[in-house]
Amino acid sequence: MLRGMRASVLPVLFAAIAAVAVAACSKDQADKPAPAKAPVTAGTVGADGVRKVAVTASRKGYEPAEIAAKPNEKLILVFTRTVEGECLSQIKVGDGALVDLPMNTPVEYPVTVPASGTLKFVCGMDMFSGVIAIDAAG
Repeated sequence: MLRGMRASVLPVLFAAIAAVAVAACSKDQADKPAPAKAPVTAGTVGADGVRKVAVTASRKGYEPAEIAAKPNEKLILVFTRTVEGECLSQIKVGDGALVDLPMNTPVEYPVTVPASGTLKFVCGMDMFSGVIAIDAAG
């Protein structure tokens, strides 16, 4: 009888140990910060050599929030706002003028990337932001 009892307890014991191990791993993962996303280098390069990069203004802010660029590269940022509200209804890149972003309508914003550093873009209320990171190795 004891032998039969051990056989039925072992699977339950192994399952309990496995559950504790999985929970411990999940907690370790939750305690670690999310890995930083790499800057976006994608986009469509036109015949004129100007790269267009789509940027969505949503509840999460700007996606992508970081765009990699070469020094002095010409870009056209194509902003599309997908969320109601006043905050993301305008965009400003660097020292440029505020530009309105109507709902679900792509708005092209031409930019010449500086030779070094970063170029920030912000919403009209300066609550959400993104950056064009210049890759000097470019």
